[in-house]
Amino acid sequence: MQAEKEDEDEASPEEYVALSDFTGGGSDQRSFSSGDRLLVHSKPSAEWWWATLQGVPGYVPASYLRLVTAEEEEEEDISLEDPWQDEEYFGSYGTLRLHLEMLSDKSRTETYRQVILSNSASLRNKAVMDLGCGTGIISLFCAQLAQPSVVYAVEASSMADYTRQLVKQNGCEEVVTVLQGRAEEIELPEQVDVLVSEWMGNCLLFEFMVESVLQARDRCLRDGGIMWPSSAALTLVPCQADSYYTEKMAFWERPYGLDFTPLQPLAQQEFFTKPKFSHLIEPDDCLTAPCDVICLDMYTLQVRDLEEMKGQFHFCVEKSGVFHGFTAWFTVHFESLEEGGAAVELNTGPNSEPTHWKQTLFMLDRPVSVYAGDSISGSIVLHRNPVWRRHMTVTLQWNINSSTENTDNCQVGTKSFPMWR
Repeated sequence: MQAEKEDEDEASPEEYVALSDFTGGGSDQRSFSSGDRLLVHSKPSAEWWWATLQGVPGYVPASYLRLVTAEEEEEEDISLEDPWQDEEYFGSYGTLRLHLEMLSDKSRTETYRQVILSNSASLRNKAVMDLGCGTGIISLFCAQLAQPSVVYAVEASSMADYTRQLVKQNGCEEVVTVLQGRAEEIELPEQVDVLVSEWMGNCLLFEFMVESVLQARDRCLRDGGIMWPSSAALTLVPCQADSYYTEKMAFWERPYGLDFTPLQPLAQQEFFTKPKFSHLIEPDDCLTAPCDVICLDMYTLQVRDLEEMKGQFHFCVEKSGVFHGFTAWFTVHFESLEEGGAAVELNTGPNSEPTHWKQTLFMLDRPVSVYAGDSISGSIVLHRNPVWRRHMTVTLQWNINSSTENTDNCQVGTKSFPMWR
């Protein structure tokens, strides 16, 4: 690769930030850590670039890097002062747009209603904390469907003022107490028996509201208290995404009879570098049976565990097709308080009623033909951003083992996807 490097006309270096750790596999490869700033001097291929870190040169994998733009430099300056980006995050929940989206999600909202209804007898005279209550819908369910002694509805955004009005409007002010503030700062007059929250984000963890839930658990939940959800799982499946690939990549082959293929590398960088939120995968586009890759026990999960979560997968291809990428979704379970009662499940996958989360699509740089009997094995890592604490990077590594003599150029691959707004 050094000879290729010397043949390149070196342009002005560009600054990139490392999305995750990389350990070089040879003397000409440069190791780095997540968050490091590298200067990229040339791009000999789409996969490997020539860069320096603290003056030391070497080849680095392009998929591990993200260009630092002027806007992001400014955003970083703000984020260093406010790593949780509270003004942006809580500001978005102070308007109705997100609340309309969540309340219109019947699968989500009815699941929480069913949890309260099916456990109404056991909630009698219990103290409940509804963390991140928003408009207070879960608190109102508790007050109207069960007979808790008190519900502490905690909301950090300005929506709390309206939540108080809604509580009074629905005649629940004797039971529901609205408290405005962050979970890490709110002081309750007592410990609670039940901590309920709807904290899940895209790919389960995005925005990391779960940290606030864990801190509230440790501060406010009595010994032996109940967590709702009680457990969660991130699910992954290799998939086809032909319509999306055609829309974003194949379009440039012959639009209006003209050859626009020089734009395909730009399209790949623009459309496939980040995950596609709000994706709806058809069950027939799943190339294998899905599997849970990361499982969370909400009673034992610790805040430090959130920094990096790893999972392994091994899929057996059930039908021949085109492997465009991976699709992820999550499931959460609510344990029953009733003796012999069944847990309630909220599943955001393609075989359940669609939710506002839908699914998340991670596209490979190039599609790969796979055949029935092939296997796809590898790992997934969710790495929390060390600066912007509500953001993360998802790194996928995969290996395709062919069951036939059919081969493809991309049998082994690694790709990192930054998840940020």
